[in-house]
Amino acid sequence: MTTTRALLSVSNKQGLVDFATRLHAAGVELVASGGTARALTEAGLPVLAVEDLTGFPEILGGRVKTLHPAVHGGILARRIPSHLEELARHKIPTIDLVVVNLYPFQATVAQANVTLATAIEEIDIGGVALLRAAAKNHEAVAVVCDPADYDEVAAAFAAGGPSTMLRKRLALKAFRHTAAYDSAIAAYLADQIAPGEEAAVPAQLLLDLVRVQLNRYGENPHQQGALYAYAGETAPFAVLHGKEMSYNNWLDLDGAWQAAQDFPQPTVAIIKHGNPCGLASAETLVEAYHKALASDPVSAFGGIIAVNRTLDEETVKAMASLFVEVIAAPGYAPEALDALLKKKNLRVVQPTGTSLRPLSLRSIYGGVLVQEIDNSQADMDPTQWRVVSRALPSKAQLADLAFAWRTARWVKSNAIVFAKDQATVGVGAGQMSRVDSVMLAAHKAGERAQGAVMASDAFFPFADGIEEAAKYGITAVVQPGGSVRDDEVIAAADRLGLVMVFTGTRHFRH
Repeated sequence: MTTTRALLSVSNKQGLVDFATRLHAAGVELVASGGTARALTEAGLPVLAVEDLTGFPEILGGRVKTLHPAVHGGILARRIPSHLEELARHKIPTIDLVVVNLYPFQATVAQANVTLATAIEEIDIGGVALLRAAAKNHEAVAVVCDPADYDEVAAAFAAGGPSTMLRKRLALKAFRHTAAYDSAIAAYLADQIAPGEEAAVPAQLLLDLVRVQLNRYGENPHQQGALYAYAGETAPFAVLHGKEMSYNNWLDLDGAWQAAQDFPQPTVAIIKHGNPCGLASAETLVEAYHKALASDPVSAFGGIIAVNRTLDEETVKAMASLFVEVIAAPGYAPEALDALLKKKNLRVVQPTGTSLRPLSLRSIYGGVLVQEIDNSQADMDPTQWRVVSRALPSKAQLADLAFAWRTARWVKSNAIVFAKDQATVGVGAGQMSRVDSVMLAAHKAGERAQGAVMASDAFFPFADGIEEAAKYGITAVVQPGGSVRDDEVIAAADRLGLVMVFTGTRHFRH
């Protein structure tokens, strides 16, 4: 009978001995390298060292140990007469299982003050070659790169050998693993390039995304959809309660979460179809919620709510009468969570701690658009703004202008925000004309526009937007400035008695 043989060479020894013990019990001969061989020998298992298989010792301080024809020949040989005869002539045994996990490059470079020399030594060469060789020849060889697969693989060998489908799944996982590994190395080395030689948006962008949820459909029932996370990271939010998040839920949650977290005070963001229909800051979350809801209570129905503080019971009670799809908070008071868990159709989510990547990616026809995330803070400081009107802002106006300006960058362009007392009172979003956005915000605000301030994500190309806002009682305007008609717009503000300030920064959001 042909001997079944496994080659084991692992950096992460977790679960190794138990796995190897089960393989041995199933009649699998164990071959191992370096520290893996020592760990198995110390556990009392019979092990053939790689150097005894190859007849050649490890060299270069362990840099070369498995890169040898006696190893790769046994892995890559197809189980056909010509290949098996060639192995026999060279006295090379077949290898039926390759178990490898790579040097911990990602964990190493994540540590503080890691030198380039240290990082370089954590680039695995032989391990990657073993995984790729075994994955290539998966018609005959099983490959394991993740200890989470040990149990299934051990059971398969105990039952007579892994199925074709299992070998295919393991091979795919191995290729994805090596691809992610190479991507991590490339990303790290790109960061080592001298300042100025590598742009914020790199010349080559390597992505490794893993599907973590298959949605029932995409934006519409006829479209497939799924959520992906960066390899090695979990999904951005954990669903503590409720049914699975939909594609549209994820989109709206992204907007709600980032908007709420952008504010320093306790803040509540209510999002509907990607735009804030209500956003407010206050001394407490419950007060912020009441103010946010008052902005547009009709649109808030069926929306998504995000907050930037631990969600308390009082705020949850205030939300009780509103139908909400999703609630997101950085944490939940026990009493608040208990109350939310009783709502059958509500999804309750909490961030998992994954980091926000610095780049935004969007698919277009034939390619992908990439840009830095819009998280600028300098233009959020009112002391850096330029007052261009004759009228000067009061302290209260300046505070509301700062709130409205920060809110405007979370509204789809053309974006207009009416705000009063640190809360939105009217939002005009996604209109083709800026003056139309002003009119929409005014419609939403009604009488609450009296004495409110207005923020515009980009400059006013004509004075008509300013004139329209003044009709509804707007007293102050914040905008980037930069139009060829700035003088005309400023003159309109002065004629109407409005305060106007320029920030110098635009915040389009498409």
